[in-house]
Amino acid sequence: MVEEHQTTIQVHNLTKKFGDFTAVNNISFQVHRGEIFGFLGPNGSGKTTTIRMLLGLLKPSLGEAQVLNVNASKQPHLIRPKVGYMSQQFTLYNDLTVLQNLNFYGRAYGLDNKQLQTRINDVLEMAGLVGREHTRTKELSGGWRQRLALGASILHQPELVFLDEPTAGVDPVSRRAFWDLLYQLIKDGVTIFVTTHYMDEAEHCHRLAFIQYGQLIAIGTPQSIKSDTFEGDLFELNCDQPALALNLLEDIKKNPNSEIKDIGLYGALIHILFNKNYQTKQIKSIQKQLLNSGLKQVDIQSIQPTLEDVFITSMRSAQTLNHGENYE
Repeated sequence: MVEEHQTTIQVHNLTKKFGDFTAVNNISFQVHRGEIFGFLGPNGSGKTTTIRMLLGLLKPSLGEAQVLNVNASKQPHLIRPKVGYMSQQFTLYNDLTVLQNLNFYGRAYGLDNKQLQTRINDVLEMAGLVGREHTRTKELSGGWRQRLALGASILHQPELVFLDEPTAGVDPVSRRAFWDLLYQLIKDGVTIFVTTHYMDEAEHCHRLAFIQYGQLIAIGTPQSIKSDTFEGDLFELNCDQPALALNLLEDIKKNPNSEIKDIGLYGALIHILFNKNYQTKQIKSIQKQLLNSGLKQVDIQSIQPTLEDVFITSMRSAQTLNHGENYE
């Protein structure tokens, strides 16, 4: 990866209002050249609005975004030839073949015949699409369509690529192969700005930003966010009746003396977040209450928080502070 002092995106006090509604609220962050920067938040948190401002498609109400050393709102025409964009819809023409789609996008980017042929060959090789050139796009599986969409977005060799939930609805094997392609790109100094709802993918980003209600609530490496943002101690409960245990824990949490901060169901397991000042005897007391309520098996042990634990807890805390809904 390229040294961090080389900045691709510089955002300072960026704000976007629609009438009385604030979609993006005074956010500031940097994205370094050659890194994968993950931008995470629930639907309606302000992710897409931010991307539109970075692309120069929306003018900010306040603040500034410098993208590739260009003011995004004042000179967007200087940015667009240097960036690629791929959305979860995979904007492709279904009745065209793989090769026809690539030819179309290459000409739209202004590549001449010689450049276009070279770049198409490079993209086909990189995406593993050699041998599928004459296959109609609608006949490709989701994973192959995804690779084609990425290939189309980088035909013009952009310095920066925006990926807006690019792996939504794609199987895990194809998602893994897609991220292998992204690692190939960053080796060449390309910067990736990606939004995703998959926490396993977020773990593979060099740095992350969490956004909720238009505000940044955490930023850093996945490890630093887990260590710095998560307040409290996490326990995992394994029992024979998780649905019943979850209801009982919610009742226990309502007790004014309870040190339970948050509860979440993770498959057949339950994660319980305690405030820092909890006492060990409270764990034993909860275990006893659950057993006395009809559960036959109740095992509780301390665990390290995952990025998903941190993300969900952060979003819930922001929701408690804001009391409302948002949209992008």
